[in-house]
Amino acid sequence: MKSVVVFCGSSEGFENVFGEQAYVLGKTLAEKNRTLVYGGAKIGVMGKVAQGALENKGRVIGVIPEFLKIKEVVHENLSDLIVTQNMQERKLKMHELSDGIVMLPGGFGTLEEFFEMLTWSQLGLHQYPIGVLNINGFYDELLQMLWKMVGMGFVKETDYRSILVDDDVLGLLQKMDDYAPKPVPKWINKEQL
Repeated sequence: MKSVVVFCGSSEGFENVFGEQAYVLGKTLAEKNRTLVYGGAKIGVMGKVAQGALENKGRVIGVIPEFLKIKEVVHENLSDLIVTQNMQERKLKMHELSDGIVMLPGGFGTLEEFFEMLTWSQLGLHQYPIGVLNINGFYDELLQMLWKMVGMGFVKETDYRSILVDDDVLGLLQKMDDYAPKPVPKWINKEQL
């Protein structure tokens, strides 16, 4: 992987470990000479992952829609800041700039971004490794729900198992580096998104 898009919260959450591990992820990406692509804010978990990369001489690209520049505190010291017209364009741009996906703790927006990339993978629109940094078991119940969906016949087990999960930054990145994508037919073209 040359660049990794990180989906995470613009809030810090109630446990310091979320921000601490986000910082470690950013730092590790910088040390491995991988570009961080993220939502462009300097607050919350987002801000910590960017800080970790920037303080360790990493390249950081922020992608933010115009309307969120007013509501969120935009990071002004990034390697590059791309402003999009809307959320859909933002996700497409983040996807285009990366070849790996990591989800850290976050809220509705984080889940929405993650599931869209997961769906695109299922449909064969990309074959990037998709990782979940499961800090302090934050996503345990979500992963249990996804496994239930497998058991109820709504998700294929191969698609569930394509989600790489670890509670350790280095462990997760190693799983992503070792990832061998499954061959899948492309159902639709990128132009149809």
